[in-house]
Amino acid sequence: MSYLDRIKECNEYREDDKIPFILDGKRVGQIRESYKDYILKSSIFVFENGIFTLVEHLKTFEERTVALKVFAQQVYKDKISNTFMHEQYPIIESFTSKPLAFVDRSISSLLGLISFGQHLNAYVMTESGMKMWIARRAYDRGYEAGKLDHMVAGGLAYDIESSKNLEKECYEEAGMSAELASRAKSVGFVTYKYDYTLGGKVDIIYCYDIELDASFTPVCTDAEVEEFYLLPIEEVAKIVRTSHDFKVNCNLVIIDFLVRHGYLSVKDDDYIDIVNGLRI
Repeated sequence: MSYLDRIKECNEYREDDKIPFILDGKRVGQIRESYKDYILKSSIFVFENGIFTLVEHLKTFEERTVALKVFAQQVYKDKISNTFMHEQYPIIESFTSKPLAFVDRSISSLLGLISFGQHLNAYVMTESGMKMWIARRAYDRGYEAGKLDHMVAGGLAYDIESSKNLEKECYEEAGMSAELASRAKSVGFVTYKYDYTLGGKVDIIYCYDIELDASFTPVCTDAEVEEFYLLPIEEVAKIVRTSHDFKVNCNLVIIDFLVRHGYLSVKDDDYIDIVNGLRI
C-alpha cells in the first residue's frame, strides 16, 4: 500500500448511479438512483427530464430552506440518516457561488452537495522529534466509529465564522481554550469526491497546524473521542501509508502535512501524483 492508494480511496466515486440535482438551472448536487423512490415520496422534489429539482412553488431562499429542513427531519425520522445536526450547509454550484438555500448537514451526502470541514494537525516538538496528537473516534459514533482521527476535526457550517467554528471544535473535542485555539495557523485545504453511505459529494477541508507544548494533554468534552495518542510523526505516516486505520479523509490532511513539513519530497515515489491528488 502507498500514500497514493489512500488518495485514490478517498476519491472513490461513481457518476453512473447518480441523478443530477438541479436548482435554478445550476447543478448543485447528485442523488443516488437507489434513493429515487424515497426522494419522490416527499412533497418538495420532482423528477423530470432525467434530473431532480425542487417543486416550482418553492422559489425563494427562505421557502426552500424551510421545506428542506422539514425534509431533513423526516429523513432522520425515517432512519435514512442517523442524526439531525442543526448545522446549516449551503446549496451551491461551486466553491464561491452564492447559496440558493440552506440544508441541514445531515442530508448533504443524500443530496450530493458540496460540503466544507476543518481539520487541525496538532503536533509537539520533543527531544526525540516531532509527535502528533491522534484521536480515536468513540465506538458509538454513527460514522467510522473507532477509527483514528485528528485531535480536532469537524464540519464547517455556513452561518458561523471559520475561526469561531474551529474554536468551538477545539474546546469540544480537545478541551482547548479559546486563546490556545487562536494559535492555530490556516495552511490551505484539500479536496476530494467520495461516495458515502447516503451518496457522493465533493468535500473541501480547510487545514490548520498548531504546535503545542509538551505540557498540554487533550481532554474530550463532547464524548466523540474514545482516547488520544501522542505518536511519533513517522509512526503516523506509516499508519497512513500501510493501513486503513484512519477515518478516510484524515489521510489526505496528514499527507498534505507530511508534504508541507518535508517528510515527503521530490525524492519519494509518486511525489507529483501525490501532491496533485490532494486537490481535485
